[in-house]
Amino acid sequence: MKEYDHKEIEERWSKLWVERALYSPKEIKEDSKFSVVIPPPNVTGSLHMGHALNVTLQDIICRWQRMLGKDVVWVPGFDHAGIATQYVVEKQLSKSRHELGREEFLKKVWEWVPVSRNSIRRQLERIGVSVDWKRERFTLDEGFSRAVRHAFRRLYEEGLIYRSEYIVSWCPKDYTALSDLEVEHEEEQGKLYYIRYPLEDGSGYITVATTRPETMLGDTAVAVHPEDERYKHLIGKRVKLPLVDWEREALDGSKVGPYIPIIADQRVKPEFGTGAVKITPAHDPNDFEIGKDHNLPFVQVMDLNARLNENAGRFAGLDRYEARQRIVQELEALGLLEKVKDHAHAVGKCYRCKTTIEPMVSTQWFVRVSDPRIRDTAINMVKEGRIKFIPRSWEKVYLQWMENLRDWCISRQIWWGHRIPVWYCKDCGHVNVFTDEDFERPYDKIIFNLIADGKIGQEFTPEEVESILKSPSFVHPEITVLDFYKKFVFHKYHSMDMDASSIRLFISQDLNPMAILTQKKTQYRYNKDRKTYTFILRCKRCASENLEQETDVLDTWFSSALWPFGVFGWPEDTPELKELYPTDLLVTGFDIIFFWVARMVMMGSYFMKKEPFKDVYIHALVRDEKGQKMSKTKGNVIDPLDIVEKYGADSLRFTLAILTQQGRDVKLSEKRFEGYKRFANKIWNAARFILMNLDPDLMQSMTHLAPPRDEDLWIVTLLNETVQDVNRALEEYDFSRACQKLYSFIWDEFCDWYLEMTKLRLYAKVDENLPEEEKQIRQEQIKKERLTAQSTLLYVFEKTLRLLHPFMPYITEELWQQLPTAHKESISLTEYPKPNPQEFYPDEKMKIERLREIVTAIRSLRSDLKIEPSRKIKVYYKGEKELVERFKEHIKSLARLSDLVEVFTKPKATVAGFSKDFEFYIPVEEGIDVSSLIESYSRRLKEIESELERFGSKLSNENFLRKAPEEEVQKIKSIVQELELEKEKTQSVLEALREVEL
Repeated sequence: MKEYDHKEIEERWSKLWVERALYSPKEIKEDSKFSVVIPPPNVTGSLHMGHALNVTLQDIICRWQRMLGKDVVWVPGFDHAGIATQYVVEKQLSKSRHELGREEFLKKVWEWVPVSRNSIRRQLERIGVSVDWKRERFTLDEGFSRAVRHAFRRLYEEGLIYRSEYIVSWCPKDYTALSDLEVEHEEEQGKLYYIRYPLEDGSGYITVATTRPETMLGDTAVAVHPEDERYKHLIGKRVKLPLVDWEREALDGSKVGPYIPIIADQRVKPEFGTGAVKITPAHDPNDFEIGKDHNLPFVQVMDLNARLNENAGRFAGLDRYEARQRIVQELEALGLLEKVKDHAHAVGKCYRCKTTIEPMVSTQWFVRVSDPRIRDTAINMVKEGRIKFIPRSWEKVYLQWMENLRDWCISRQIWWGHRIPVWYCKDCGHVNVFTDEDFERPYDKIIFNLIADGKIGQEFTPEEVESILKSPSFVHPEITVLDFYKKFVFHKYHSMDMDASSIRLFISQDLNPMAILTQKKTQYRYNKDRKTYTFILRCKRCASENLEQETDVLDTWFSSALWPFGVFGWPEDTPELKELYPTDLLVTGFDIIFFWVARMVMMGSYFMKKEPFKDVYIHALVRDEKGQKMSKTKGNVIDPLDIVEKYGADSLRFTLAILTQQGRDVKLSEKRFEGYKRFANKIWNAARFILMNLDPDLMQSMTHLAPPRDEDLWIVTLLNETVQDVNRALEEYDFSRACQKLYSFIWDEFCDWYLEMTKLRLYAKVDENLPEEEKQIRQEQIKKERLTAQSTLLYVFEKTLRLLHPFMPYITEELWQQLPTAHKESISLTEYPKPNPQEFYPDEKMKIERLREIVTAIRSLRSDLKIEPSRKIKVYYKGEKELVERFKEHIKSLARLSDLVEVFTKPKATVAGFSKDFEFYIPVEEGIDVSSLIESYSRRLKEIESELERFGSKLSNENFLRKAPEEEVQKIKSIVQELELEKEKTQSVLEALREVEL
């Protein structure tokens, strides 16, 4: 058997698993289904360590459930990632998207997306995910686009989507509105400017405090608290807006002069600044509400690039920060700047590009998630226990957010994404929402969907349609787009074909003069000059064809919210939807509970009337070894693919799983992966030892075994206990505990102890001096003993590989296939071990555990006395004779002894050791330099005491404890603990050595 080569093994099995479609169940039984949808990674780049953790935990559970006999369907897929993808592609262009135009720009994106998606898919395959690739989906595929339009229409018609002028968070760089969740607030050190606003009657001024003087040009009032005694007498008066001596135009077209009222409002905080605040309804969310309640005009002074517009008079054209500087200078020159103070405050940033957002009033589309039909149902799903969060603490976080919901802004001013399916009638103003439900014939439905997806224009040729429908599907290149429509979109029309000739024939029948006589309006119009057809959309109110489509696209999270049921064919009532929804588990990070988890619950409970998943496992963040967040700027990023290349996917997976403790961040360093690569090597070497020592005819010789020895029953008992512990840990999503149990059993008990114990039987030989007859009897006995050892090794190792498989799939698959008991196409299709009540042997376990304590005590003293590990030594003992004599050969073998002799008193010139009632004595003549050891250990004791004093003074220093990072304090406490143990041991060895000297 060759050396362990993780690259060769992982590459080979990864390819075979996918080629054989091992994880595509052929049938799903209702009582044994287990369905999961992968949180779809963005198509914008490569997987990071957070993705690796996420898919590893899912894969562990899916492989475990599959081996428990469940029909596991784990659906993979990818997210189109609107803003992020547009940003990445635009950076690669030689000209801006506006120069290129919408249609050409989207072509460029569609060229780039498959390359990036394929790269991420290969990365997922390398990690070993057991997903059903036959079910792969994309949030912008033909089926999802159709589902999104259906969802939009239903919500709109049921009053849950509306269009309104509202103040939104605008990103001037990405050029789009953001939802509240897409804004990250960062503490910044800014300034608080105190500005004097002169009273109209010349009697003085009122001073307002603001962090953003550039927006004062859009002020339409000054507000104070109605109970503030300082300003009660000023309420109702007017002030002159500093610097402004021109008329401004409000959003409703009215003219606004430089004189603005002083108003009273309960929302003003008297303790902030001077207690008087400027009101800029078009550029501040709080001012927006106050402006609405007081019927104030809304004056916008910035454009979408965050530059000042014509309402800013002489400051027009300046960037917002340049304008701030100029305005402050002019106020100071006029004596209107009272003072400037340092002021720390939270500043909203775009979550994607980190640009400071600008509150803007604009017309946007919203989902009314505050409506009880959505909010209350989604709350009750969790309150009633239909959805369970693990750890439980996240349930409270979810509920608190849900109970304070604000409506969700879903429109984005970008091009890549689901274009909002709204057509505005330019004649009567009606808002038309079209979906393919407006058309009965399959050809009409498909042509409409191609238009709505932006694949063809409303004016097209049959050849264009054929070219698209006969091209390979983006998601499943092995089939055509038309086949994708049949299989994944409509789930019918399987015998239908669509080529240019059949489309032309279909449309010509629609345009037949006899058909027109039936007074049925035609769906198409032919242009004989251009030889094109136009698909006609008519206003649902006035039948006008003068329609204009909405240019905005939907927030990426809108389509992601449909993921748990969209992947199973919704809005069609498919068998898969009935069988696999609701799903059983969602694994995700806490950072997208509000972005994604809550919205899936809202949409799932609204459209499906059922929870989208039963369990939600929230994993923590992956950080570096110091607990810092990984970032390229800090240079502390660990790339999972580098780890896979260097240490293997199994090492990556096991490391991530063993470090995953509920409620704690995962702290990573490369040394961790190196350590668990050694674990993989240990397993490999154990397999080599076992396979090298199996008789070729072992399987035929199973009826000729000797009775099992105590150590055989001990290892079977420990295996059974491990099986029980690992299953229980997985039931509780305690990945770390499951891994710790596996690691301890495999490394400590099986490899370090049991394998060594079996060598006595595997390598046993007959005493050649025995009489021939006795020699033959002994030979037969040795053979039977050896077969028992071999069969126990094989039984335990095979079961252990199955137990370990969900965590380390590659090495377990490779080794299991080489065992003589392998009987299936893959280890992943075998049964997961379950505890066997008949395989617990407490008496034998107690004996072997005692044996281990005795051997460990002898090994420890040997080490303390600096005796070479390879040297065999003579040892005397007293106590526990029955146990010692029973396992004498084991003790001699495991502790490297030449002889073990019983005595009744301590022999002279020996060093004593103890293990409960067992006393043993190592003679000085076995290479022990007593005086040299006393000197060495005395010196070390002084060093320990010195170090304890140094670290102890740190821990007793209140100043250090207050200022030092928590991890530094914990580190010193751990060092002190280790030093105390070493001190105790050193004193014990010195005491034993001095007894010899006496």
